[in-house]
Amino acid sequence: MAKVHPNTTPAASAEETPGASVVRKEDGGAVSLTVWRKSLLFGCSGFTVFDSKGDLVFRVDVYGSAAGALVLMDSCGNPLLTLRRKKLSLGATWLIFDGEDTVDPVYSVKRQVSLRHGGALAHMKPRRLQGRVGVGGGGYEIKGSYARRSCRVYDEGRRAVAEVRRKEPAGGAALGGDVFRLVVESDFDACLAMAVVILLDQMFG
Repeated sequence: MAKVHPNTTPAASAEETPGASVVRKEDGGAVSLTVWRKSLLFGCSGFTVFDSKGDLVFRVDVYGSAAGALVLMDSCGNPLLTLRRKKLSLGATWLIFDGEDTVDPVYSVKRQVSLRHGGALAHMKPRRLQGRVGVGGGGYEIKGSYARRSCRVYDEGRRAVAEVRRKEPAGGAALGGDVFRLVVESDFDACLAMAVVILLDQMFG
């Protein structure tokens, strides 16, 4: 298998405030992340995410079943977002909380059950207007195919703010569906974009 990441040094310092943005965007442009559908911890499933320099920026470590909460962390293990299934929704709706809070959600993400909505996979709506991940007052729509690693997040103006793409490695070595790219526009929160990826994996993985 081709090398997924060149470095294992955390990109964020332990002294940084938990919940702060941990992805540095160069020259105000989009950031490209490499998502590895694997935990670096033995015996765990999850995600490991690297920036363009190969530095670790996000991680998700799942012990056993993901029936409870999933926590998106920075490279030092500080909780950024907590994702929980909404009760009685049978996994169709998830709630996104800031940090380790599980009381006041900032977003809800609902899987689209009908295929007659223009190819939409899910819809994300804000639950409150304030908070670190409140990157906009409106909702978002996710369209495409997560199974093919080809989907986008659109804002209310139909502008793509984040995209999941297949990763084309140097040298032509196949990486498979467990390694792919997440491209995030400069005005969208990379933490929130990664949360969407995690939930798509729960809904369609």
